[in-house]
Amino acid sequence: MTSTSPDHLFGLRNSFYVGAYQAAITGSQSVPAHALSPDEVLHRDAILYRSYIAIGSHQLVIDEIGPAAATPLQAVKLLALYLSGGAAGNKESAVSRLKELLGDPAVGSNLILRLVAGTIFMHQQDYAEALKHTNSGGNMELLALNVRIYLQMHRPDHAEKQLRAVRHWLRVMQKLDEDHTLTQLASAWVHLVMGGSKIQEAYLIFQDLSEKYPASCMILNGKAQCLMHMGNFEQAEGLLLESLNKDAKDAQTLFKPRRVQSETGETCVALSQVSVFQLKIAQPEHVWSSGCPLLKTASTEPAKRLHEFSCIFSLNLSPKTNTCLTAANSKQQLIILTFSSNSQQSTSTTRDIF
Repeated sequence: MTSTSPDHLFGLRNSFYVGAYQAAITGSQSVPAHALSPDEVLHRDAILYRSYIAIGSHQLVIDEIGPAAATPLQAVKLLALYLSGGAAGNKESAVSRLKELLGDPAVGSNLILRLVAGTIFMHQQDYAEALKHTNSGGNMELLALNVRIYLQMHRPDHAEKQLRAVRHWLRVMQKLDEDHTLTQLASAWVHLVMGGSKIQEAYLIFQDLSEKYPASCMILNGKAQCLMHMGNFEQAEGLLLESLNKDAKDAQTLFKPRRVQSETGETCVALSQVSVFQLKIAQPEHVWSSGCPLLKTASTEPAKRLHEFSCIFSLNLSPKTNTCLTAANSKQQLIILTFSSNSQQSTSTTRDIF
């Protein structure tokens, strides 16, 4: 009987999947290299550097990954360069080099390279190009990114088609491993888009993940979003404040309340006083920068929920947004925002919380 070798990176991967990036960084440094195969060392380093990117340490990744590093790490470096918000040509040079690697028959099919390609082209809102590199799958991360890309598209005229594609890829993941952390997360995303009774199912998934793994901003925000859909704004506020205490720069934590509030028209939870206004500077093309109501262009229920999902995740890993949110949080105030989607006007009050 053959024994199965232990998966030394299991905990590391799952910490990264649920957004517990500091735990992933600490865990990667505690895994002894002698216990890992060369491929496992490469995957460990890729998770480590992607975790640094997720917490905004782009320059560290750019500095530490040298020109002789393997293709997967070169791809991660390109992701850091693309998201760094530095020189004006960073994005262009990152995309140009990425296309060169993808066109190289020797390395173009590398799974981490394709994962980075899907991520960067999703940020570019070039969804067709992103799907070109994720649609063939290869591992659970690529399948989860496939689901994410389809959900993040804002195409009200093709909403039903998008949802069919989302359900298809979720079924693929469920057949491969229904209990996989990424399958559970993808299921929660889809439940949030479907709405209705599915919101409770999404909440239970996030609750289960919070019991298995560190309560990251990703998990807390997921639970809060579910609670707001269910009308429990007071408990949602508590979770968002907990998330804010964990990471004052987390864009989803501070931006999510306005998402749901604009749909319900109810007074709800806390937003950074400055972040609402700085959004126009950080992302002038964003749907909220023009002051328009979230659902103004969405005519059908699936379109509304897909649009909501795309807006909620549109601020991920934005260095400009992170900078202004940090400055906003230093004022130690929260804004209580009331938005009426009918009148397209908002009122606000502030209160100290620290």
